[in-house]
Amino acid sequence: MSSSNQELVEALRASLTDVERLKQRNRELVRASREPIAIVAMSCRFPGGVRSPEDLWQLLEAGRDAVSGFPEDRGWNVEPRVDRDASDGRVRAREGGFLADAGAFDPAFFGISPRDSLEMDPQQRLLLEATWEAIERAEIDPASLQGSQTGVFVGVMYNNYATRLFEPDADVEGYASFASSASVASGRIAY
Repeated sequence: MSSSNQELVEALRASLTDVERLKQRNRELVRASREPIAIVAMSCRFPGGVRSPEDLWQLLEAGRDAVSGFPEDRGWNVEPRVDRDASDGRVRAREGGFLADAGAFDPAFFGISPRDSLEMDPQQRLLLEATWEAIERAEIDPASLQGSQTGVFVGVMYNNYATRLFEPDADVEGYASFASSASVASGRIAY
């Protein structure tokens, strides 16, 4: 066999070896994509006083209504908002789905200054609390997550909390728009 034929045979053998290696890698990837996902812990906050998955189950099992009147701890002047004629922009609703203790947040626990926490979107405060609770329920040491390959994926709905920040008061520091931005919600957890 000539040297050029020998080189061709060797190149074909190397190619076949590569093809077999790639087929094996493909099988491994397909198998990994079918791995089951284990949910080891959950947490949640819902209207109706629901502060845990167990509370949610009880609410659903009992068939309770989670709708209630406007909470008094929000600082809302409810009377001007309730009107049968909504043409003037006021709300006709007398009830809604509200989270209990939405304003109760310990900023120091999460390393956030009290001033910054006032400007944080309440969704972010609740998200931090619920995430911490899920980690506790999973019995995971939070320190073990630092530097790990852990993904944080969050869906945040638009809110109108940030609209009140367009005219910040004199005591507000320069982080008002950052603190209420939906785009930083997952970053707060990842940090």
